[in-house]
Amino acid sequence: MSYHAPIKDMLFNMQHLAHIEQVAQIPGFEDAGLDTAAAVLEECAKFTEGVLAPLNFEGDKNPSSWKDGVVTATPGFKDAFHQLTEGGWQGLQHPQDFGGQGLPKTIGAACMEMLNSSNMSFALCPLLTDGAIEALLTAGSDELKAIYLEKLISGQWTGTMNLTEPQAGSDLALVRTKADPQPDGTYKIFGTKIFITWGEHDMAENIVHLVLARVAGAPEGVKGISLFVVPKFMVNQDGSLGARNDVHCVSIEHKMGIKASPTAVLQFGDHGGAVGYLVGQENRGLEYMFIMMNAARYGVGIQGIAIAERAYQKAVQYARDRVQSRPVDGSVAASAAIIHHPDVRRMLMTMRATTEACRAMASTAAAAYDAAHHHPDAQVRKDNATFYEFMVPLVKGYSTEMSLEVASLGVQVHGGMGFIEETGAAQYYRDAKILTIYEGTTAIQANDLVGRKTTRDGGQTARAIAAQIEKTEAELTASGTPAAQAVARRLAAARKAYLDVVDFVCSSAKASPNAVYAGSVPYLMLAGNLVAGWQMGRALLVAQELLQKGQDEAFMRAKIATAQFYAEHILVRAQGLRDGIVEGADSVTALPLDLF
Repeated sequence: MSYHAPIKDMLFNMQHLAHIEQVAQIPGFEDAGLDTAAAVLEECAKFTEGVLAPLNFEGDKNPSSWKDGVVTATPGFKDAFHQLTEGGWQGLQHPQDFGGQGLPKTIGAACMEMLNSSNMSFALCPLLTDGAIEALLTAGSDELKAIYLEKLISGQWTGTMNLTEPQAGSDLALVRTKADPQPDGTYKIFGTKIFITWGEHDMAENIVHLVLARVAGAPEGVKGISLFVVPKFMVNQDGSLGARNDVHCVSIEHKMGIKASPTAVLQFGDHGGAVGYLVGQENRGLEYMFIMMNAARYGVGIQGIAIAERAYQKAVQYARDRVQSRPVDGSVAASAAIIHHPDVRRMLMTMRATTEACRAMASTAAAAYDAAHHHPDAQVRKDNATFYEFMVPLVKGYSTEMSLEVASLGVQVHGGMGFIEETGAAQYYRDAKILTIYEGTTAIQANDLVGRKTTRDGGQTARAIAAQIEKTEAELTASGTPAAQAVARRLAAARKAYLDVVDFVCSSAKASPNAVYAGSVPYLMLAGNLVAGWQMGRALLVAQELLQKGQDEAFMRAKIATAQFYAEHILVRAQGLRDGIVEGADSVTALPLDLF
């Protein structure tokens, strides 16, 4: 089945929830209003639907391959990557000073979703390059920026993140890769990095590795980690490529999903040392790497929304085509397409509602990012930065966990055929699983939500968001329609459950840390559910108003029905999560370790 980009829903979110016209009032974004967004999304849809989507299933069947240190991408990927760079898609939201288009994240996020819906394995390459660009923009010297940024932003070169080692996964304090200072100011890098996405390939002429390593004499733990640029090929003074650097791919992993994306094991320094260039200051590498990681975490959340959308579209098409059994209400006398059956409709509505809710949440977060980084008013920047930082673990954690549920339901809608690889439904399920793991597992996102985003300010930000939600509840109640009032009731109940958890987290984190962190993932799921439901409540209010004006009646009615379904079938999970967190913490650690 072909992929159709959900442009109408994306533009609805941009216009009415993210307020793209307000973003366009920020200096530098004056030409990035709704008309520009629509034009960009239309062009991106042509590329993703026509070029990338047809390669997705092929990449699963015929993944990237490794031989003698050389990685060859899936047939068709190299040409598609050339078209990506020719179209300027890599530089969409990066500065014009370095050849980018300088568009806001509010627009870029929608394009990122299309890229990942159409072909997630392929889209991982530009996603990681985006992270490398962000790190260099923030912490790179003028010299490093001059050498690398224009080529990365054009897509002529690609970028990677090199954190993980065989003994150091999420615990980066255990990183052993070393960096030896050289008289000329460079460093020699020695060590092994694993799980490096697109760490070796044949699609671009150079690969720019951003590598965490320790300089001799550095402090132990995360305080002694530095960040280095290590190019695959050395760069000459005139910008041309020189000799091969001492970094080599010794193997690629065999994975359950995203098979076309080569996950490399990279060896640095087997032949005298890989030449590296310090980014920023020594021992501040983790700080700089978190710039990449935060960009990637938001991007992975978008991947969750993207894979959910693709699974939903495929499930709907199958449900329309597959004839099986008579409807229980007798509306069709003979066997009918399974979309007539109530439980199939429940599954499809769950897929649709969670996907749309997470898309709305991510779009709102993107607009906050744009204001946080570019608004001329310092207080507006600060307020939006606080909101965006709170949203990142929700977009990453909730959207990716949601994608697993949606992809699983997609297989279920297909029945036995969903278990057969040739139908393609299983690929989305397999691809989705990695999203809850890389760039920090859901538990790591949840720990961040508890420690950095909730307890650090005594729950002030968390409660401020709840206050905004309460205002939306009042608007829903005042509108008087049955759908709006139903959403208001469920939203209020979820908000109260959330506030109970925030109070519990803030009051118990120091005295009973095990109790609080035992419920950290449920807290993330509750918060993500609530914020996504809030966006659906806001969307319903807009849809009702536009429906009264006679604008796009079918779309507005669908939005209202989807928002009500979300409230009545998904938001209602909040109370159970609250009870488990607040009242069930002791049972998590009650079983002695030797009885597991």
